[in-house]
Amino acid sequence: MKANTSIFRTSILLFILLLSSGAFSQKQLLNIEDVQKRQYYPKSIYSTQFIGNTDNFSYTKDGKTLIIENGKKNQTINIDIEEITPRPLSLFAIEYVSDSQFIYSTKENEYFSYNIYSKKTKKLFSLPKDALFVEIEPSSKNVAFKENDNIFALVNGKKTQLSFDGTKFLVYGETVHRNEFGIDKGLFWSKNGERLAFYRMDQSMVTDYPLVNTSERVAQLNNVKYPMAGMASHWVTVGVFDTKTSNIVYLKTRKDETIEEKEMYLTNIAFSPNGKIVYIKKLNRLQNHYWLEKYDAISGEKLGVLFEETSKKYVEPQTPIIFLPNNPKEFLDLSQKDGYNHIYLYDTLGRELKQLTKGEWMVNSIAGFNSKGDEVFFYATKDSPIERNLYGVKIKNGEIKKYSSDNGWHNVAFNSKGDLFLDTYSNYDKVYSKTQLLDKKGKVLKIINESEDPLKDILKPQIEISTLKTKDGTELYYRMIKPHDFNPNKKYPVIVYVYGGPHAQLVTNNYLGGANNFFMFLAQKGYIVWTIDSRGSANRGYDFESAIWHSCGSVEVSDQMEGVNYLKTLPYIDSTRIGVDGWSYGGFMTISLKLKNPKVFKVATAGGPVIDWKWYEVMYGERYMGTPQNNEEGYKTSSLLNYVQNLEGKLLVIHGYQDATVVPQHSIEFIKACIKHGKQVDFFLYPDHEHNVMGKDRLNLYEKIYQYYKENL
Repeated sequence: MKANTSIFRTSILLFILLLSSGAFSQKQLLNIEDVQKRQYYPKSIYSTQFIGNTDNFSYTKDGKTLIIENGKKNQTINIDIEEITPRPLSLFAIEYVSDSQFIYSTKENEYFSYNIYSKKTKKLFSLPKDALFVEIEPSSKNVAFKENDNIFALVNGKKTQLSFDGTKFLVYGETVHRNEFGIDKGLFWSKNGERLAFYRMDQSMVTDYPLVNTSERVAQLNNVKYPMAGMASHWVTVGVFDTKTSNIVYLKTRKDETIEEKEMYLTNIAFSPNGKIVYIKKLNRLQNHYWLEKYDAISGEKLGVLFEETSKKYVEPQTPIIFLPNNPKEFLDLSQKDGYNHIYLYDTLGRELKQLTKGEWMVNSIAGFNSKGDEVFFYATKDSPIERNLYGVKIKNGEIKKYSSDNGWHNVAFNSKGDLFLDTYSNYDKVYSKTQLLDKKGKVLKIINESEDPLKDILKPQIEISTLKTKDGTELYYRMIKPHDFNPNKKYPVIVYVYGGPHAQLVTNNYLGGANNFFMFLAQKGYIVWTIDSRGSANRGYDFESAIWHSCGSVEVSDQMEGVNYLKTLPYIDSTRIGVDGWSYGGFMTISLKLKNPKVFKVATAGGPVIDWKWYEVMYGERYMGTPQNNEEGYKTSSLLNYVQNLEGKLLVIHGYQDATVVPQHSIEFIKACIKHGKQVDFFLYPDHEHNVMGKDRLNLYEKIYQYYKENL
C-alpha cells in the first residue's frame, strides 16, 4: 500500500514538472490586439518569378534575402541585400531584364542593374526624389515619370519634358475615369520603348467636393474633383510621344466637340507590336456601347473601328487587347458577350477568328504565353466559382489543360517554355500557404515552401463553406464560422458580414475561406459569423452580377435575407440576436438590410456607406444605376433616406472624414434624416482616414465594432 502511494505521488510530481516545463501546451484565445499580428498569418514566400528565359527562379521571404534556385537541378544561390551596393530599398520589387540581371531602386531614387552571378551593379539612371508614377520599358530602359504635375521622359540619359501646363485641374500621366475599366496607370510604353502614350485629363469642369483637414490650427479646405452621377464628368485625351523625333501628337478620338464625345471613356490602351498603332476601347457615358478603335501613333489619325459591343444594361471593358507573341496580325480579347468572361481570338481587321474558351465559368485574367506562342495561360473559375486555377488553352484546337495542383486559390509563375510552374496556393480546410514546383504533367518536383497552421496554438473556430438555393433556384455560396467550442444544443448570436456588390467575392476556397483573424476573434467570443455572396457579386457571370442594374439594394437584399431565413431554421441560432456589418457597398447593404427588414437585425455597424446613389461618382454609379435623370424611380427606391422611419434597435455608422470615394455627405445626411424622424443613431468619425481605416488605427476600428456588438447584441 505504501509502495503504491509512493508511485502515485511520483507520477503526480512528474506530471506537474512536465506541465510546468511546457511539455503540455495549452491552446489560447486570440486577443483583439493579435488579429493584425503577422505571426498569426501563414508564412509565405513573395516575388516568386522565373528569371528571363531560364529554368531558374527566385523568391524572397523577408525582402532582405533573395533565394535563387534551378528548376531542374539542385542549385541554390542566396543573395543578401547587404551584399548589393548601393543597397536596394527592398528585394520585393525587383524586375528581371535578362537571364542574369534585375533592376532595382534605392532610397535616393537611383536605379541600378544587378548581375546575380558576377554580383556587379551598374547605374542606369537617377530620378528626382519627388518623381511619381515611374514607368520603365525593360528592353530599352526608357523611363517616364511625373514631377510637379507634369510628365517627363528619360531616353538614353536625356530628360525631356512632355507637358508644361499640368495642375490638379489638368492631370497628366495618371489613372483616369477613377480607376474604373481596369485602368491602373496613366503612362504606357510601346514594346520597343520608341513611343509613350499618356493620359491627359481635364477636370476643370468637374464639381469641387470639400474635404477638410482639421489637424491645422485653423482647419484647411481640401477641394477634390468629384463627378457625381448625372453631373459633369471630366474630359480625357491620349497623347503619344515619339522618342526619335520628340514629337507629341494627340489621338483624334472625338468625332466632334460635343459634350457627349468629350465625356467618352478612353480605356484599355495597347500598342501594336511594332509600336505604330494605338488601340483604345472607347466607351460611351451610358456605358452600354463600346468600340475597339485603332489610331496612327505618328499622326494621331483614327484608322478605323475593329469591332463594337452593346448591351441593354452595360458593357464593361476591363482589359487591353493582347497580341500573340509570334503573330503581329492576331490578338486576344476578353469579353462577357456570351454571359461569361471568355477569351476570343481576332485578327487586326477586327474579324473574330474563334472563341478560345467557353462555358458557364469565368476567365479571371490572361497570364501569358509559352515561348512558342501556341498556348495561352489564364486564370479561371472553371473547376469552381470559389476557386482560381491556372489553365492553358491551345490556340490551334482550343484544348484546355489545368496546370495548378489541388483545389484552392492559386497564383502561378511559369518559365518561358511553359513547362515549369511555381504554384503558390491555399485552401480553407487543409493548406495554409504552399509553394511547389510542378512540371507540365502536374508532377511535384519540389516543395519550395509550406506553412504550418499559424493558429495551431489557438482555439480555432470551425469554418464551413457550402451553398443554399434561393426560392427561384439561384445557388449562393456561404461561409459560416462557428465558435471553437461550438455546441449544437446551445443558442448563438450571429454577425452577418456583407458586401454584396460588384467586383467583390467574399466566400472563396483560400485561407480561412476568405475571412480574416478578426472574424476568428469574433467567433471565439461566441458569435457565429456568417457571409453569403448574393447576386451582384463577382465571378458568377454577367447575369448574376448585373442583376442589380438600375435597382441597387433590391435583389441582393432579397438574397441576403434568404441566407438569414436559412439561419433562423437552424436550432443553434438565436434569431433574436442577429447583427449585420459591412463597409462601402457593404455599408449600403448593412443599412438597407436593417431598414428594409425591421426587427430582424438587432444591431448593425456600417462603414463608409453609400446612402443615396446621387452622391456617388459617375463611372461606377452610372454603370449600375444610370443617372438620376434617366432612372428617377431606381434612385428613389435605392435611397436609404426614404427608409429612415423604419430604424429601430442599434445602428453605428462609421466614416473616414477624408473619404473621396464615398464622400462624408452620405453619412452626414443620413444622420440629419435620423434626427428629422426622431431616430437615434450612433456615429463615429475617423478624421484622417480615407475610404477605409488602415494601419495601426484599424485595430481601433476592430475594437470599436467588437465593443458595439458586445454591449448591444
